[in-house]
Amino acid sequence: MNAVRSPMAELLARQALPATTFVASAGVRAGERDPFVDAVLAEDGLSLGERHPRTLDDLEDDYFDLIVTLAPEAHHAALELTRSLAVDVEYWPTPDPTNAGSTREQVMAAYRDVRDRLKARISGRFLNTEAKKATD
Repeated sequence: MNAVRSPMAELLARQALPATTFVASAGVRAGERDPFVDAVLAEDGLSLGERHPRTLDDLEDDYFDLIVTLAPEAHHAALELTRSLAVDVEYWPTPDPTNAGSTREQVMAAYRDVRDRLKARISGRFLNTEAKKATD
């Protein structure tokens, strides 16, 4: 629903990648902004600002070199969307933190885990690749 994992990934990728890299996130269904996302991003000095959840239909551009999906439903939708296009689709299984625990600290820990996994995955996929290209 473009409310938790995907907006986190979008913001973390925007922070890590060159400004010339187009990054956008969208969900299969419409969703509501999640305050826990704002809280864990604020711990890193980041903010989604006025950004609100978007669906695939809300995207202004439909040309991508790479689509990264974080949930099974999104992955299946991306494969269907791109079946006749020359687009790479990668699936990064990422846990849904919205069902984690009953205390605020348990929930925050789950959201932090997702944030940290996404940071590591973005770094490993894009930043280490760029560093390797520079030394080749």
